Amino acid sequence: MITVSATAKDYIAQLMNDQHAAPETFVRVGVKSGGCSGLEYKLDFDTVQKEGDQVFEDKGVKVVVDMKSLLYLYGTELDYSGGLNGKGLTFNNPNASRTCSCGESFSV
Repeated sequence: MITVSATAKDYIAQLMNDQHAAPETFVRVGVKSGGCSGLEYKLDFDTVQKEGDQVFEDKGVKVVVDMKSLLYLYGTELDYSGGLNGKGLTFNNPNASRTCSCGESFSV
């Protein structure tokens, strides 16, 4: 399961509104090779579900993740950070054994 914090929900709603997103738009999260820790997070808006996608909804936000990425992301919470280190969505991933200082990559 992928969850969404209340602050992330508000931030995502604002982004979708700013981008005039279609009503069927959802958040697609994933993982790809790269980054300084070995794996890198992917985050996009999308409107097309693919075969094998897993769908989660939390606080009214629809989150879609492919099966391969779900192995690395299960239990992750999308959060919003507006601090001095930058602002945007962050991943609170319980599966990550190590993360880089910017929080954009991890290893398991």
